Amino acid sequence: MLVLPVPMVTALVLGFMVLRMLAGERRPLAIAVFLSACALQGLVVALVQYYGVAFLRPVQPVTASLVPVCAWLAFRSSFIEPIRPGRDFIHLAAPAFTLFSVLFAPVTVDAIIPLVFLAYGARILLALKAGGDALPLARLEAGRQPQWLWAGIAASLVLSAVSDTLIATVILAGAPALKPMIVSIFTSAALLAAGLLGLSPNAFGEGDQKETPRAEPPEATEADTEIMARLDALLASETLYLDPALTLSRLARRLRIPAKTLSSAVNRATGDNVSRYINRYRILHACDRLKAGDTVTAAMLASGFNTKSNFNREFSRLTGKSPTAWLKEKA
Repeated sequence: MLVLPVPMVTALVLGFMVLRMLAGERRPLAIAVFLSACALQGLVVALVQYYGVAFLRPVQPVTASLVPVCAWLAFRSSFIEPIRPGRDFIHLAAPAFTLFSVLFAPVTVDAIIPLVFLAYGARILLALKAGGDALPLARLEAGRQPQWLWAGIAASLVLSAVSDTLIATVILAGAPALKPMIVSIFTSAALLAAGLLGLSPNAFGEGDQKETPRAEPPEATEADTEIMARLDALLASETLYLDPALTLSRLARRLRIPAKTLSSAVNRATGDNVSRYINRYRILHACDRLKAGDTVTAAMLASGFNTKSNFNREFSRLTGKSPTAWLKEKA
């Protein structure tokens, strides 16, 4: 019976995901590149550790260093701003430096790889900490769920760094026979987790957001009032809120103001972030659809929501009732 090592299975699963994505699913190109990097690393690990392909051994650290770089670029292009080659290709310095170390200072490689994984994992977590309106390409339809998904990807990068540190420890302790097992468990788990999370349809917008106490916003200025009037006029005339893919960045472009200016104005004028403010329009539209005889699901989809969990949460937040209970009360 054919038995494949775990890293090889991981590589095959991720490779299938990439092919499926390229065949028809709409995902940013950076996500496909990230998953391909994960699949490549799983393949290289399997060939080196289990099939004895010695000439690939120097390649393994280089392909490993590509994974966190691709993860960061995929995250940035999904949430913050599109990739700009002139600015973002500087991140290729990490695998380039790893290659230099492999060729001229191989003793340093075991320290470099964990540091690269830790650095990019921490970078994603710090960007996520800002949250909400600091992520202008995030879809306003959802809350914090995609942020949790990307936090999982960042955690998988940190997990890989831990595995590299553990490998160095067992080698120093005189137990190198444990290295293949550690590589199989940690590398496969981290790569597969990153791949599965990256394929989630909710990894490209904001997700479920719990209610948290918020400080009183600063008093709105005249400029804030003018911006809010323009925003309300735009939403009333074009009903942009019905598009589930609506983002802060897109709204700001339509109003010809910076995204940060719009976000600050909404916060000072209403005490809410842009996502919650837009969802007010969506819930009012959903209520009208329910009154007109639509089912809950039909009203949800017609009002700019893609998931029931987000719709039910926002409906309850704004009306104090579930959609079903609200509908019964109005009957």
